[in-house]
Amino acid sequence: MPGLRFLLFNLLFQAQLVGPGLHGSLVAAARTQVGVTVRYDGSYRRLQFPGGDVALDRGVCSDVVVRAYRHVGIDLQVLVNHDMTRNWSEYPQLWGLHYPDANIDHRRVPNLAVFFRRHGATLGVAADPSLYSAGDIVTWRLPGGLSHIGIVSSRSAGTRPLIIHNIGDGAREEDVLFAYSITGHFRYPLAAPSENP
Repeated sequence: MPGLRFLLFNLLFQAQLVGPGLHGSLVAAARTQVGVTVRYDGSYRRLQFPGGDVALDRGVCSDVVVRAYRHVGIDLQVLVNHDMTRNWSEYPQLWGLHYPDANIDHRRVPNLAVFFRRHGATLGVAADPSLYSAGDIVTWRLPGGLSHIGIVSSRSAGTRPLIIHNIGDGAREEDVLFAYSITGHFRYPLAAPSENP
C-alpha cells in the first residue's frame, strides 16, 4: 500500500508541476498559428538541427504540434530524434529507413504517437468530450488510412472541445474531435520540461 500512495502522490505532484499553465501555454502557442500557417505542405525538406522548421506559412498537422511545443521550450525534433536513436525498434518501420532522420521523423504522426506513448500519459479514447482537456494531444485515422494529429483547445462547441490542427487548409481551430476515428489520446509532459528525456 505505501507504494500505491507514493505513486498517487507522484502523479498529483507532477500534475501540479505542469498544471494548467503549461498546457494553457501550449494551446495559446498552437492558436497563434491560425491565420499564419495557411498552406498544407508535407514535402520533405532538409532542416536545421536542432530547432529546424519549414516556412511558417506552410506545414502539416504535426507541424502545428511541434511548433506549439517548441514555443513552450520543448523541442520534439530533438526529443524524438534522440529517442529513436536509442530505441529504433520501438518506432514504426513504415518508410524504409534504417536509422533516424532528424529532417522528417518528428513530422510523422506515427512517430509522435509512439513518443507520446513512451514518455507521456496515454489516456483513454472515449466518446465523452469531458475527458479531453486543453493541451491534450489526439491522433486520428482519416478516411483512406492517413494519420492525423491535433491539440485539444480550451474553447468548445457546446460540450465538445475544439481542435487546433492542419488538415489541408492551414492551421485551424475547429469542431472535429469526433469527426474521425480516434487512435490515440495523450498528455505530455508529465513533469517540468527540464526533466523530460
